[in-house]
Amino acid sequence: MRAVRRRTTAVLVASQILGGLGVATGIALAAVLAEEVSGSEGLAGLASTASVIGTALLSLPLASLMAAKGRRPGLTLAYLIAAVGGATVVLGATADSFPLMLCGMAAFGAGSSANLQARFAAADLAEPHHRARAISTVVWATTIGAVLGPNIAGPAGESVAALGTGIPVAAGPFLWGSAIFLVSALTVHLLLRPDPLLTARDLASSAAAQGEGGSSGGRRADERSLRAGLAAVAASARARLALVTIAGVHTVMVSIMVMTPVDLGHHGAGIELIGLVISIHIAGMYAFSPLMGWLADRLGRVAVIGLSVGLLACAAALAGTAGADHLQSAAGLFVLGLGWSAGLVSGSALLTDAVPQGARAAVQGLSDLTSNAAAGAGGALSGLVVAQAGYGWLTALAAALLLPVGATALAVALRRTRTPASGA
Repeated sequence: MRAVRRRTTAVLVASQILGGLGVATGIALAAVLAEEVSGSEGLAGLASTASVIGTALLSLPLASLMAAKGRRPGLTLAYLIAAVGGATVVLGATADSFPLMLCGMAAFGAGSSANLQARFAAADLAEPHHRARAISTVVWATTIGAVLGPNIAGPAGESVAALGTGIPVAAGPFLWGSAIFLVSALTVHLLLRPDPLLTARDLASSAAAQGEGGSSGGRRADERSLRAGLAAVAASARARLALVTIAGVHTVMVSIMVMTPVDLGHHGAGIELIGLVISIHIAGMYAFSPLMGWLADRLGRVAVIGLSVGLLACAAALAGTAGADHLQSAAGLFVLGLGWSAGLVSGSALLTDAVPQGARAAVQGLSDLTSNAAAGAGGALSGLVVAQAGYGWLTALAAALLLPVGATALAVALRRTRTPASGA
C-alpha cells in the first residue's frame, strides 16, 4: 500500500503542476481581457467570476462521475473540458463577443475543478493522522505551475499575437492553457492507476466485511448519493464548519484577487508588475501549504482555521489601504494567499475526517459547489463594488465575510472543550 500511495501522490503532483500552470497562465490577464472585450470596468470581474461559476456548476457532475467510476475518469474529463474552454475564450475574444468569452471562461473553470478535486484524491489513501499533510503536498505542487503562469502570460500572449491571427495579446495565454490541459488529461488518464478512490473503497469494504463477518455492499450506492452527503453534513458540526470554512476563505480570496489587477492598473502598474504581484499571491496560496498541513495535523484542524481567519483579515487591511504603494499591495496579496492555504488545507482535512468514507465523494463535490458558487457571487459583485465605491470598500466587505467562519469555529472549539474528541 505504501508503494501505491507514493505512485498516486507522484501522478497527482505532476498533474497539479501542469493544471496550476494552465489555470494561472490564462487567469492572470482575465480581468484585463474582459475589460478590453466588454469595454467596461464594471464587467471586468465577470471573467474570473464565470470561471468560478463554471467550477461550481461542474463540481457535482464531476463528483457524481467520480463516485460511480473513480477519480481518474473525473479528473481526465475535467481537464478536457478546460481545454475546450480555453479555445472558446480565444474565439470569443477574437470575434469581440463578450458572451462567448464568458462561456469559454465557465468551461475553463473545469481546470480548477480538477485541481481542487485532486486534493481529495490525495486524501483517499492517506492515513488519518497524515491526511492534512497528504492534501497539502498536492496543493503545494500547484506552486510551480501557478507561480510560473502569470509571469509567462505576457510572453505567451505576445507569441500568439505575433502569428498574425488577430488574437488579442491578453487572449493568447488561454491558447497555451488549452494545450497544457490536454497534457494534464493525458497524464491522469494513463498514469493514475490504480484509482485511489476505488482502492480506498475496496479496503474499507474488506475491513467492514471482516469486522461484520460479511459484506455490507448492498447499501454502498445509497451512501454515495448527494442525499447521503447532505445527511452526513447535517449530522456533523465539524463537517458544517469545514464547509463554511472552505466556502468563506475561497470567497474572500477570489473577491479581492480578481479586482487587484484592475486596481494596480489604476495606480500605474504595468502588465509585468501585475503578473509579479499575482505570482507572489499564488506563492502564498501554495508554497506554504505543507506547513499548513503539518500544523493542521499537529495542532488540530480548528486551530488552523482560526489562523486562516486572522491572516485573511490582515490581508484585507493591507491590500485595502495600499493605494499606490505596490509593495504593500504585494504583501497584502501574499498574506491573502497564506490565509486561503490555511483554510483550504485544514477545512479539507476536517471535511474528510468528519464524514463516513462512503459519503466522502458526494460531500467533497458539495463542498466545491458551495465554495465556488459563493466565490462566483463574490467575484461578480466585486467589480460593481469597485466601480461604485472603490477597492478599499471591497476589501472591507470581504473581511466581513470572515465573521461566520470565526463564529462557527469558536462554537465548535467550545463544544470540543466541553466534550473532547479525537481528530480535530
